[in-house]
Amino acid sequence: MQGFPRGKTAIVGAATFGVGKAPGFEAIDLAARASLLALAQAGLQPADVDALYIAQPQDTLAGLSFAEYLGIQPKLTDNNRTGGSAFLLHLSHAALALDAGLCDVALIAYGSNQATATGKLQSTSRSSVYEAPYKPLRPISSYALAAARHMHQYGTTKRQLAEVAVAARRWALLNPEAVAREPLAIDSVVNARMVSDPLGVRDCCLVTDGAAAIVMTRADRARDLPTRPVYVLAAASAVTHADISSMPDLTTTGAAESGARAYAQAGVRPCDIDVVQVYDAFTINTILFLEDLAFCAKGEGGAFVEDGRIAPGGALPVNTSGGGLSYCHPGMFGLFTIVESVRQLQGVAGDRQVPDAKLALAHGNGGVLSSQATAIFGTASKL
Repeated sequence: MQGFPRGKTAIVGAATFGVGKAPGFEAIDLAARASLLALAQAGLQPADVDALYIAQPQDTLAGLSFAEYLGIQPKLTDNNRTGGSAFLLHLSHAALALDAGLCDVALIAYGSNQATATGKLQSTSRSSVYEAPYKPLRPISSYALAAARHMHQYGTTKRQLAEVAVAARRWALLNPEAVAREPLAIDSVVNARMVSDPLGVRDCCLVTDGAAAIVMTRADRARDLPTRPVYVLAAASAVTHADISSMPDLTTTGAAESGARAYAQAGVRPCDIDVVQVYDAFTINTILFLEDLAFCAKGEGGAFVEDGRIAPGGALPVNTSGGGLSYCHPGMFGLFTIVESVRQLQGVAGDRQVPDAKLALAHGNGGVLSSQATAIFGTASKL
């Protein structure tokens, strides 16, 4: 059976728009602006797009409405919705379609105006009939349950969770586009207002507007376009449950499966990765994913992130944009992990640039640790 088309496709445009607050824009407007910017980077026009991948927060028919908005008639559309991981699944599907010759230019886009429209996290998922009687705060109570279990089972501490938030903030201080750019101390995270025990408000992602988009082509065409191509070496995913009460193990996510398959596809090991972008909707996410993606052993994630290990100057650069905790979080963050990976490998990340970055891993999370998707990217030297 043919495997993933390693290095046969590439990202040739990656852009964001409206990060923070973008009053006057609808979600579809934001997604379109990011898309036009990404296409312009690649020297392409909307008319060149013949495959469209999009999952808008409040538009279940976004594959149709966004095509109409851009004035295109794509051969392929994909509106798969697995939450924040959806865009890494879109990337996988686009790579397979491009390699098969089913399309020539794929656009993956997302936009949300949740900060200016509602000012709070939006959810389109149903409530669990088994969990609803306990009146959980969705989705944070689900992540708090995983955090509490990890603390009980492995001795993880609130200060270790705080290390994640502080590292993200230190990266955000280097990113002029980041929303939260005030210094943050460990004690400020530990002593912040409790939201759902053991997670306080500083353990939680931002609520922002924002949009992101990437453009993909086959590798042979990518070399003739104006931007430096970033090659897709791997993409894998896994679904383990829908509701947190059905999660097989609160301390192990599907990233253990998606990550293992992605490493095998790319032919690399965790120690080869230069920069890591994981979906950090809550501080516990980063610890769980670093464990499950084999950057450290299960149960050692708390100790692994101590002493600024994942912050600027640390041994493993993680969430170099500032992540969902300090950069932005417009409802779903998965596509932003890809954009930052591309920027790092293209060497255009400015003050936060990781020197000589050649391999990047992006990881998306959907639902309540339900859907996991891992992608690995490389420069031409890694083909």
